[in-house]
Amino acid sequence: MSTLTQETLLDFRNITVLRDGRRALDGLTVSIGLGESTAIVGPNGSGKSTLIKTLMRECYPLDREDASLTIFGKDRWRLFDLRPMLGIVSPDWLELCSRQITGHEAVLSGFFSSTEIWPHNELTPEMQEKADQVMDLLEITHLASHRTDQMSSGEIRRVLIGRALVHEPRALILDEPTAALDLRAVRDFREVLRKITRAGTMLVLVTHHLPDIIPEISRVVLMKNGQVFRDGPKEDVLGSSSLSQLFDMPIEVIQRDGYYSAL
Repeated sequence: MSTLTQETLLDFRNITVLRDGRRALDGLTVSIGLGESTAIVGPNGSGKSTLIKTLMRECYPLDREDASLTIFGKDRWRLFDLRPMLGIVSPDWLELCSRQITGHEAVLSGFFSSTEIWPHNELTPEMQEKADQVMDLLEITHLASHRTDQMSSGEIRRVLIGRALVHEPRALILDEPTAALDLRAVRDFREVLRKITRAGTMLVLVTHHLPDIIPEISRVVLMKNGQVFRDGPKEDVLGSSSLSQLFDMPIEVIQRDGYYSAL
């Protein structure tokens, strides 16, 4: 299913990306409309993270006449202009855990697309106020003066979301956000995501864990071998047969209270 709305976050048409000599994306065609909270699900190596890296211009597709790629309706972007429009939380940003900066400084660094506040960065009162508002929304004000290298995995992920939200992006993109979290941290993190989406932020979630797909996400794109395997409304796509074929193993999908799990 290709759900083109009046304005799209991304529109990939026959996109192929090579990574380490193999086709991480293999003629991928997919479109995600603005405001359409979507989960991208697939096994390891299916191309999920490459799709996000291509969106962020960290990977580049092969130059082919039959291929096209637009982000917010444009095929050319300067990274400096694009990054404030997309709030990204990926494993790559977990390097903040090893830096001796405070939670408040980490959130503020989002205004400058950096990993810390540098001497030449000019912080305005408006930036300070916005950072305080975001930390209050995420219930992490108590982490403002804590060093990130002393935070738990769950705490640092909330800080990273705050960092991604301070400049009010048009979409929040999360790549495997609950990896390495314990059960309590996973539960708390999912509640934070629900709170954010209810406040009006569009969410694109990349995961291979079905319970990460919060009830507020309505669309699911299944990926396999660098291509779209199935795409559509969550209740149509997340079935036992589809997931069994996706992961090449017998899977029974159970739905309860708006969440899905696999047995």
